[in-house]
Amino acid sequence: MTNKTQLTLSPITRAAGRVQLPGSKSISNRVLLLAALARGTTKLDGLLDSDDTRVMLAALRHCGIQIDDTGPEQVHVHGCSPFPTRHGQLFMGNAGTAIRPLTAALALMGGDFTLSGVPRMHERPIGDLVDALRSLGAEIRYLGTAGYPPLHIGSGTIRAGQPVRIKGDVSSQFLTALLLAAPISAQHADDDMIIDVDGELISSPYVQITLNLMAQFGVPVHRDGWQRFTIPAGSAYVSPGQVHIEGDASSASYFMALGALGAGPLRIEGAGTASIQGDMAFADVVQAMGATVVREPHAITVSGPGVTAGQTLKAFDLDFNLMPDAAMTAATMALFADGPCTLRNIASWRVKETDRIDAMHAELKKLGAKVESGPDWLRVFPIAPGDWSSADIATYDDHRMAMCFSLAAFGPVSVTILDPDCVSKTFPDYFVVFQELVRA
Repeated sequence: MTNKTQLTLSPITRAAGRVQLPGSKSISNRVLLLAALARGTTKLDGLLDSDDTRVMLAALRHCGIQIDDTGPEQVHVHGCSPFPTRHGQLFMGNAGTAIRPLTAALALMGGDFTLSGVPRMHERPIGDLVDALRSLGAEIRYLGTAGYPPLHIGSGTIRAGQPVRIKGDVSSQFLTALLLAAPISAQHADDDMIIDVDGELISSPYVQITLNLMAQFGVPVHRDGWQRFTIPAGSAYVSPGQVHIEGDASSASYFMALGALGAGPLRIEGAGTASIQGDMAFADVVQAMGATVVREPHAITVSGPGVTAGQTLKAFDLDFNLMPDAAMTAATMALFADGPCTLRNIASWRVKETDRIDAMHAELKKLGAKVESGPDWLRVFPIAPGDWSSADIATYDDHRMAMCFSLAAFGPVSVTILDPDCVSKTFPDYFVVFQELVRA
């Protein structure tokens, strides 16, 4: 049963087949900004078509960047830095990968911009990034609660080459934003630009994506551990001509789980051992839980053990600091484990599209699970066959909540996903693809 506001999934027993991943959201929004800032025209292939990328495309076009749609999932971006239009009101939805890098880029260019989003975006912190940008001379003013959007960006006096410090323990997107924007300042500097990270940097694989892409656009960054980053004086982005965007590794986690829970084999194409995304390491998690994994440079195949014929997955106790998005998939897989599963070092969940620790705790309990949680951890106890409860799963306008809880359909009762269309943020066709792979 489906309608605009809910999707009821009947119990399923098998999942097998082949899936082509949509483009990576993390890579898509990064390369859109890089191509906009680069000298020359860049052809982007495999660009994700989703709410978050549409937000970035609309903002760049508002700023005067010419972007031509040249085919399915393909655009030509004509770079120009600084942007031709230096004023306007930009609505950023709930796209952290758009608002944070654009805030940094526009602040270092200067202008007259207002950046706002949905109510939840106005609850997601941005203060650490704003503090770092202000230390460089940027003019940024809060229009609501201090430390959070909406923001007004004016024309500050940027001190080119000035060393800057930024906190790394809330979101790696703050460092990514500063790194992506740094050449705007560094290209006019006599001295290298140095970025120092205060405290532990979380989710470092996402920063590695940023560094890899910057290098493709002609700006190599020297990294001293994860605490100091040096952008050479005179650095400026130059188009590499063409960039192919690999499949989304976070989205791959749901299909890896499907292969493990539904016996498979399930072949996932678009990302593999050659991926620059840290979430591909989720293959190690499903393997440790009992699945068979075959890895290729641009694909991965997952089989068994399956959970509907008395099989269970192996329990885990793992630190998920390096793959917080894929960790949500593991939390749902824990319902089918042979013992309690503990996810550690996931504090970043609390500042995502919703407070994901609280949301996962509440919705897993609806299904009949015993759940425990703390500031940065979650423990999920498996549900015995006779203890499952049919439930309406709230998704909190969070795409990952909807996709994760689709996996609960391997239980013996129906599961209703409320507001399934929230998956449009990153994977608009998710439930269509899901239904093609599973069987009762």
